[in-house]
Amino acid sequence: RLWDWASGAQLMELKGHRGWVNSVAFSPDGKQIVSGSGDKTVRLWDSASGAQLMELKGHGSWVASVAFSGDGKQIVSGSGDKTVRVWDVESGDQVLKLKGHSDSVRSVAFSPDGKQIVSGSYDKTVRLWDSASGAQLMELKGHSDWVKAVAFSPDGKQIVSGSDDKTVRVWDAASGAQLMELEGHSDPVGSVAFSPDGTKIVSGSADQTVRVWDAASGKVLQELEGHDEDVLSVAFSPDGKQIVSGSDDK
Repeated sequence: RLWDWASGAQLMELKGHRGWVNSVAFSPDGKQIVSGSGDKTVRLWDSASGAQLMELKGHGSWVASVAFSGDGKQIVSGSGDKTVRVWDVESGDQVLKLKGHSDSVRSVAFSPDGKQIVSGSYDKTVRLWDSASGAQLMELKGHSDWVKAVAFSPDGKQIVSGSDDKTVRVWDAASGAQLMELEGHSDPVGSVAFSPDGTKIVSGSADQTVRVWDAASGKVLQELEGHDEDVLSVAFSPDGKQIVSGSDDK
């Protein structure tokens, strides 16, 4: 569904998927929306009219995560079929099929410059890929349970990941070295994000809390309480002054 944030009015209901919608994202120019679903498809929508522009088929299982590249020309998707796929927005063609994970891919993202893709999987690894060739560049090991969330820092130099092992980890995107292990959550971490200036990290957990961390020191800056169920999604506002969280508490 598409909403007007100022009035709270529902603008459109985009219908077409035949299963749970697990992930949505706007294109950088705001003109298109991409969605990934349990019906194994990725769909592209016109954000002005609500019309479905394309149905991208290829995944053999549920689509868990979708994202646009910075230039809006490509879409990346991660699936329960253990693959990461890259699609051309103009043609709808599958450009790349990235294989390497041994379990479901739960989270995917393009680097800010669009040259790399990061993926997090139930195989407990974070992997870095070349978005042009599809080659696996690195396998980042350290988590002891499912990796449910990954994100690049705004400058593309670091990667943050959240896992069912209750930790948030920060990695060097160039070397693959683990820079920090952020401990504090008492249950699985399902969502992570950097602030727009890259100085903070936010995480949401099944422990019903949202935590804000200093990206340089790893110290907890804030523990935000209020949700009554698992926190499933978190994000910073573009100016970095606010955080939004979504939870099973409805």
